[in-house]
Amino acid sequence: MTTLSNPKARIKKIRVLVADSSRIHTHLLADALKRDPIFEVLPFDGTSRSLLASFAASDADVLVISVNLDDQPLRGLEVLSELRAANGKVRAVVLMDSLRDEVILKAFRAGARGVFCKSQPVEDLSKCVYCVYQGQIWANSREMSLAVEALANAPTVRAVNARGLSLLSKRELQVVNCLAEGLSNREIAKRLELSQHTVKNHLFRVFDKLGVSSRIELLFMTLTPSGSTQSIAEDSMGNSGSGASRDEFDMLQKAAEAGLPAAQLALAQMYLMRRTEPEDAVRAYTWYLVAMERASQAKELITKMLTAKQIEEARREASNKLAQTDADPDRKLEAWQATGVAES
Repeated sequence: MTTLSNPKARIKKIRVLVADSSRIHTHLLADALKRDPIFEVLPFDGTSRSLLASFAASDADVLVISVNLDDQPLRGLEVLSELRAANGKVRAVVLMDSLRDEVILKAFRAGARGVFCKSQPVEDLSKCVYCVYQGQIWANSREMSLAVEALANAPTVRAVNARGLSLLSKRELQVVNCLAEGLSNREIAKRLELSQHTVKNHLFRVFDKLGVSSRIELLFMTLTPSGSTQSIAEDSMGNSGSGASRDEFDMLQKAAEAGLPAAQLALAQMYLMRRTEPEDAVRAYTWYLVAMERASQAKELITKMLTAKQIEEARREASNKLAQTDADPDRKLEAWQATGVAES
């Protein structure tokens, strides 16, 4: 790593805007950073609402921002997301009281180029700021592993036609991937520097190309690693007989392994009903756990799209549906048949 004591590195002053969780902390941190002559440090004294304008006016090279601002938890990450939407090249270091995994991931998603715990020496913060200024990432191996793992598990869209050509444009894929992160139309518009009207138009075209009719259907598609397996699962789950053929079972197995939650749950039910081998009960439980994890991911994404009132309404409707199904054996049989599994 380039050291700050290298005279050649001091050709240009690095302008650093500091916005800690309180005015006194901001000035203390700014004074500490000023000890290194390479930095021109600008303490920020306003509210989080004015930080965007102040950052643009300051022409700062690096922003050092607390994860919490205005006594609001994670407010700093919200501001950073807005800054990133307005200026995709912003270089930011996020200050944290403790390096919790979930907050680290949120910081990187918001656009942080470095994360720094306030309990660490200020000399290390100087190195962190300089590293970020140089265009590098400041993170230890554990933090990088978290980011890489999150990236590997992030939902993606692989929408192709029969010739393997992408059905979606680059911009449409960007919109869908933002949607898969749980962003609203307004947040997508800010991130991609588009109007909300343009975002809606992109979504309408995506719906038309992929054959879905709602954001929720689109979310389920993004949670499925291969959209081409959906028709396989639908074919296999359309069986209304008292059992599934070998071919149908194989198709359902492929759809489940490809990541379709409905197929995973149906396969769990199928193994449970069959139990022709000692391992079937274990296989049933395995696929049930996989399906529940996928369903939990989908639930988390959908919850971000709803208001508290809508969530409460959905819970009431779900409770009613569960009560009706439990009280009506014929309805339960229809549900099993709809997934390709009938009670023997």
